[in-house]
Amino acid sequence: MGSRFWRIVTAVTVWHIAASVCYYAVYAGTPLFRDAFSLSGFEIGLVITSLTLGYALFLLPFGIATDRFGERRTLTGGLVGLSLGVFAVAIAPTYWLLLVAVFLLGSMYGSATPGTNKAIFDQVEPDRHHRAIGIKQIGPTMGSAIGAVLVTGLAGLVFWQFGFLLATAIGLVVAGGFVYAYRDVDEAEAASPDFRRLLSNRAYVVLLLAGVCLGAAFYTTTGYTVLFVDESVGATVATGGLVLAALQLSSSVGKVVVGTLADLLPGPARVRTGGLLVVQAFGGGVLFVVLPFAETPLTAGAAFVALGALIIGSTGLYYSCISTLVPDDELGAASAAGQLAVTVSGLFAPPTFGLLVDTSGYGAAWGFLGALSFLAAGFALLVVVDIV
Repeated sequence: MGSRFWRIVTAVTVWHIAASVCYYAVYAGTPLFRDAFSLSGFEIGLVITSLTLGYALFLLPFGIATDRFGERRTLTGGLVGLSLGVFAVAIAPTYWLLLVAVFLLGSMYGSATPGTNKAIFDQVEPDRHHRAIGIKQIGPTMGSAIGAVLVTGLAGLVFWQFGFLLATAIGLVVAGGFVYAYRDVDEAEAASPDFRRLLSNRAYVVLLLAGVCLGAAFYTTTGYTVLFVDESVGATVATGGLVLAALQLSSSVGKVVVGTLADLLPGPARVRTGGLLVVQAFGGGVLFVVLPFAETPLTAGAAFVALGALIIGSTGLYYSCISTLVPDDELGAASAAGQLAVTVSGLFAPPTFGLLVDTSGYGAAWGFLGALSFLAAGFALLVVVDIV
């Protein structure tokens, strides 16, 4: 692959990693928030909901801004905003101000999907799209893994906010580097997206329904992994952070592997990407069903690593599948709406999961995610067989 391919993919991936360090630090910090503000499982779920609500509300505005002003400006501004947002989380003195801070942090992460996807689809050759998306999508998982280690690992060594402050510094440094590294990428102005035309595409709408189910699994699993290892398995918070980091690392590997397979396997692109998505979602559903039976850090870690490679690592393939269903001139809008579908479930799934934990235990809670995963596999299968 040429140097231009790696220059674009590297710049976008490093940006995505730094942005995700800031954003997903909130997920790793859930046990720290619980202890600092004496929160219930439901109140912890509301923290994730507030974060996700900010993300959902600003996703489409950032998508329009990216089309009009170019990804270099919106991604740089977004990363600076994320850095300031995670700093606000660190200094929040009360639970209610914490909710405000995580909302502002989430709103700035709305720049991620439209900007990074536009860079890949516009600047990378079509026969390398799926592997480029797979590589780029390791950003959220790598960033989450780094954030988990920073937030949970340093909390016991210094003070609990120290990891968040370090994430602030990482975001600001990378934002400065991104402005320089991405300077010569074309940023031609584009028209506003036509969402009405997109919604007339039935296969695309069905895939959005799969995205809602996948998002529930993604947001909830990353938000409750540390708590599950702490409360159900009986390990330390630091061990939970390592398990979360391992989950995210395996997710990164899974994204690259399935993205490469989607480029190399024979057959129509819609069948290749959709078929692989069915396998990831169904396999994730099975693992959610058996996860409550994990009784040691080793068995729980193995289950979470497998989940990372399957359903948590399915987001890259989800965007690849979107690219096979819509024309090239609609990819920016399709990516933004696709991410909105994934994000919507982050508004209801974490607090629902937390409520199930409080009332019925982790068996019912993980079973809830298992059912949604099987439903996602069904929706993806409808897209593959082309009956919608």
